[in-house]
Amino acid sequence: MGKKSKVTTRAMFILVVFLLGMTIAFSRFVYIQAAKEVQGHDLQNLLERRWSQSYTLEGKRGTIFDRNGDALAEEIPSYTLVAILDDRFSDYVEDPINTAKELSAVLDIDVATIEGFLVNGIEAGRVQVEMGPRAKFLSFEKKEEVMALELPGIQMREDPRRFYPKQTFASHIIGYTERDMSTARMGLESSLNEYLQEENGRISYQKDGRNRRLTNANEVIEPPKNGDSVFLTLDTRIQMTIEQTMNQVEEEYDPERMMAIVANAKTGEILGMANRPTFNPNQYESIENYSNFNVQSRFEPGSTMKIFSLAAAIEEGVYNGQEYFQSGSIQVGPHTIRDHNRAGWGQITFDEGFQRSSNVAFTILALERLGGDTFYDYIQSFGFDEPTGIDLPNEVNSMIARGSRSDIAATSFGQGTAVTPIQLVQASTAIANGGKMMQPYIIDRIVNDDENEIVLENKPQVVNEPISESTAKEVLNLMETVVSSEVGTGRGFAIDGFDVAGKTGTAEIVGPDGRYMSGHGNFIYSFIGMAPAEDPEVIVYVAIDRPKLADDEAGSIPVSMIFKSVMKQSLQYLNIAPTDENGERERRDFEIEDYSEAMVTDVQSHLVSEGLEVVVLGNGKKVTDQYPSSGIGVYPGEKVLLMTDGEELYMPDFTDWSLRQIYGFQELTGVDIDIHGNGFGRDQMPSPATDISKVDVVRVTLLPPGEVLEEEVIEDAESSELNDDEDFFID
Repeated sequence: MGKKSKVTTRAMFILVVFLLGMTIAFSRFVYIQAAKEVQGHDLQNLLERRWSQSYTLEGKRGTIFDRNGDALAEEIPSYTLVAILDDRFSDYVEDPINTAKELSAVLDIDVATIEGFLVNGIEAGRVQVEMGPRAKFLSFEKKEEVMALELPGIQMREDPRRFYPKQTFASHIIGYTERDMSTARMGLESSLNEYLQEENGRISYQKDGRNRRLTNANEVIEPPKNGDSVFLTLDTRIQMTIEQTMNQVEEEYDPERMMAIVANAKTGEILGMANRPTFNPNQYESIENYSNFNVQSRFEPGSTMKIFSLAAAIEEGVYNGQEYFQSGSIQVGPHTIRDHNRAGWGQITFDEGFQRSSNVAFTILALERLGGDTFYDYIQSFGFDEPTGIDLPNEVNSMIARGSRSDIAATSFGQGTAVTPIQLVQASTAIANGGKMMQPYIIDRIVNDDENEIVLENKPQVVNEPISESTAKEVLNLMETVVSSEVGTGRGFAIDGFDVAGKTGTAEIVGPDGRYMSGHGNFIYSFIGMAPAEDPEVIVYVAIDRPKLADDEAGSIPVSMIFKSVMKQSLQYLNIAPTDENGERERRDFEIEDYSEAMVTDVQSHLVSEGLEVVVLGNGKKVTDQYPSSGIGVYPGEKVLLMTDGEELYMPDFTDWSLRQIYGFQELTGVDIDIHGNGFGRDQMPSPATDISKVDVVRVTLLPPGEVLEEEVIEDAESSELNDDEDFFID
């Protein structure tokens, strides 16, 4: 073969290979154009990733507010400490040992722990490390402390977190989320998560090879969706009173559990609700009790159930309050039902039987006057057969004892049958509201702030009318005598200036052996009351389970401590005036205006001329905030607090201040108040004129009028003489 033919052969081979390669490349090009895919990856996505930049626009979780717009759960910025360890950066940790010592003093983390994070990170070649859970979710103040150390390599990363500014305030209602808001765990945070949950958005634009934004490039924006705002019916001032008085009773009597509900008698709105044991949702790792006992527990209501048995008998026309019966005991088949003092009070009227809380009286009414079928019809009409439907999660239903005559009798005076506190409150609205039973609710409205649109709104709703207006009025009158009568079991629940209608209850508790527990204090003591008795505006229910009582101490005493304080404060906050010596309701003729931005001297002169006492907070010249707020009526001599724009702020003298006024100071200044006792201010720590900027917590001792600090605080001199309203159902 000649040299020329060899060259030709090689050239042909090269040409074939070239053409084959071109064909393959062209085919691949055609395929890519048709399929728009490269090695299983979408071509468009590859190009977008290569030549476009995208950032997340973070949405914000919705805030939960009280009825007045005070935040109860909100998203705030927090900070995580990050240590840069790689010496290729200009700012890195140069001295791990000294850095650990400095950080330990500020973060309250063991020096060895911090040193371990730093040293181990350096040895492992880490670029940066965090310092564990205690160096996460730091407050702005703590961040500032750390950064003030000016330690090389120490930086802060900002992250959002869920925060509950009022700590243990209504915690079983609100619930909580994980700090990073990744998971909603309980309460309204969980049940309303679909409304509260935010959705992140995104912004995308085109860039060049050096990551520079292209001029006139298309920009795609997907806006974030913020979570909706939730407004509750809770009133912070009323709720705060519940929390404070419960803390006091918990400290003094150490009960197994406590429950309290405050409701608007006319609308069914829940103004306050609390449990003990409670928890701080900012520290959810230490929760011991996850149950909202007010809606998630049922127990025998005791003699509070007699209210509704009485109402049924009156409505059916079979009640004669002046008719006599033999108290003490009554036989029902093989069972003997006894009054709480066992011996009874001889021949007494049915009215007195209600005042004294006679089990025998209500056994007669249920079995001999009403009959089982009619009695249970009223149990159903008052809503005890089904959950109330309150807008709180995991509400449980009652367990009604039915069947035998002894079941009917026991249910009529509150034994054998178990109901929930919220069912009792709902049924009580029928008594307080002229026979109309109101649906209890705690969510006022849910608002989409992005669209400025109300997405859910609750209104007062009548769910049934189990009794007539005249029957409700008669029951109210008899309930008022339980508190005002010399023989009534509710004497210790009287409040100066207001007629209170109510009913005590003492429920027996089934022990581990299946039998009722015995022994002093082994009961659930309760009271449900409403005021003013002539036309109730507020309903308060309190129950305390097994308080630690002294041998001569009645179970009604700790219950009355909570009830009286909460009811009195609730009436004041709702601007319901007490009656004077002639029984006339006092008038609040002067109404507070909005004094924002007004000159302090002008406002002070105006208020003093109206007979009011003015307390100026700060040394400024203009008013920035006030208490009470605008639109509130006040009595002559009441205190009005004016917050000013001055930088210097000192502690006032709380002597003779009411609890309401002290909480007003707390609202204006944000200073935590630790209340001890009931009544009016008598002592405080720190002392008056202390610079408020140096104060974390103020301890204030309250005493009733006329008592001195050295004496033991006594809630009611007569309360130690009260009868325990104990029900006995004995085989």
